[in-house]
Amino acid sequence: METAMTGGRNQVTTGIGMMCAGVVCLCLNDAIAKTLTADYSPIQILFLRNLIALPIAVLIALKMGGRSALISHRPAAHLLRGVLWLCAATLFFTGLSLLGLAEATALIFVMPVFVTALSALVLREQVGWRRWTAVLVGFLGVLVVVRPGSGAFQAASLLPIATAFFYAALMLSARLVDPRESVWTLMLYLVGAGAIMSAFAMPFVWVQPRAEDIWLFLGIALFGTAGITLMTQAFRFAPAAVVAPFDYTALLWATLLGWLLWGEIPDIATYVGAAIIIASGIAIVLRERQLET
Repeated sequence: METAMTGGRNQVTTGIGMMCAGVVCLCLNDAIAKTLTADYSPIQILFLRNLIALPIAVLIALKMGGRSALISHRPAAHLLRGVLWLCAATLFFTGLSLLGLAEATALIFVMPVFVTALSALVLREQVGWRRWTAVLVGFLGVLVVVRPGSGAFQAASLLPIATAFFYAALMLSARLVDPRESVWTLMLYLVGAGAIMSAFAMPFVWVQPRAEDIWLFLGIALFGTAGITLMTQAFRFAPAAVVAPFDYTALLWATLLGWLLWGEIPDIATYVGAAIIIASGIAIVLRERQLET
């Protein structure tokens, strides 16, 4: 019994460690993207990131899921997911070019709020008053960060919020995928669809990458793929209610990277709003966990 309990604790610890490591990778991914937006369009950054990441995704899919991970039973579902992901990533990278890293990161945390709202309004799922209250609190946090009607308001703040909406739709669209397909198939086809669809825009936005920027494009592909893989694995080692809150450590890393690279120091309102958004997200996760048990 004690050995089983120790093994369970070790798995939870591993899951938390993977989530935290994945968060760091994605924050580095975002910081590199913000750097690249000074010279390249967001859609070109996404194209090169996906193009470089595609062989890595194939190798991961083969290693973790075998040859069956390369086969899709509902390609149309992956095409839709690719459109949603491309919209989300393009909006976010555009937002990064106009906002501080920490502010954009804080606003993206509203995604669980959109997931809950879309589940009720679009999928007609039963959402009780506790989760609706968390949704309203989350939007209150967004208003604190964005401050519409004040002199501090920036229209660019709407871009990460729109990103969160498309990411939420992307999460829910996983239900359209054939249940026989693994998470590795989802990851592979998402990268592949992103590479193919963004390629159509290249004749209009292409800028020849400078030699010194090749390492940045390699870095964004590596950190982006590693971050998603680690965070996916985290949910296999530990319950969602345990590991999901550690996603919010991204605000700490985003603040640190923003300060070190660009001298960005978010104001108090950003932190207050972020705290409200994070609290609502954790409340939603915990309530979901209660309903599952």
